[in-house]
Amino acid sequence: MGLSRPNVMSPPLFVLITQSQSLTASILAYALSLPKLVAVGELEMNSLPFSIPTYIPNPNPTPRLGSFTAKKLHTVESAAVNFNETKYSETIRPASLGRREALGIGVCFGFLQLLNPQLDPAAAETGAAPPCEYTAAPSGLAYCDNVIGSGPEAVKGQLIKAHYVGRLENGTVFDSSYNRGKPLAFRIGVGEVIKGWDEGILGGEGIPAMLAGGKRKLRIPPELGYGVRGAGCRGGSCIIPPNSVLLFDVEFIGKA
Repeated sequence: MGLSRPNVMSPPLFVLITQSQSLTASILAYALSLPKLVAVGELEMNSLPFSIPTYIPNPNPTPRLGSFTAKKLHTVESAAVNFNETKYSETIRPASLGRREALGIGVCFGFLQLLNPQLDPAAAETGAAPPCEYTAAPSGLAYCDNVIGSGPEAVKGQLIKAHYVGRLENGTVFDSSYNRGKPLAFRIGVGEVIKGWDEGILGGEGIPAMLAGGKRKLRIPPELGYGVRGAGCRGGSCIIPPNSVLLFDVEFIGKA
């Protein structure tokens, strides 16, 4: 007696369709329950040069190390910008000096020189200068030419360039454009610098005008320098003490 095969019927077509639709709906529902993905470009168009998927942040996210670091970097960068634009930060300046008062002085350099006086920083640039005998004008300004230039003399109001080293009578260097690697540019004869410089370069009262390419020593009395106030004074200490006689080595480069 043979075994009879069970009567197995395939599911009706509409059952298969229903099951397929149910599975599709389940997959769709599951997909919708996942975190939504968007492109970075939809959130911040300029945040990256390309778009990658990123998770939408919570409305009140916990501060991340990345955002903290970026903020700190921004602060440092701003400080650096302020430092470059003001030449030197007030936190390291012994005093706030204007252009005319400071004669373009790099105050930070001068302050360090007072703490640790060194030899004339222009010596490496100009070599050992021969002895120089000063000639004094009635104003008290004295000069001595190490090199007489061959170019044109400066004209009042003209923008010119000059290298210089400034010293006190005790030999302390308080500023040097050579150390900064850049000459000072200023308008001559209009009060942008101390009187001793205007008169020492333009000439007058028996002092000849400097010619471009010339190198001159100037001995400037307090009345034509920083006077009774001095310069760079703070907390009882001054870069240039009151009533100081100033000694400058000036190299007149020419028109700026």
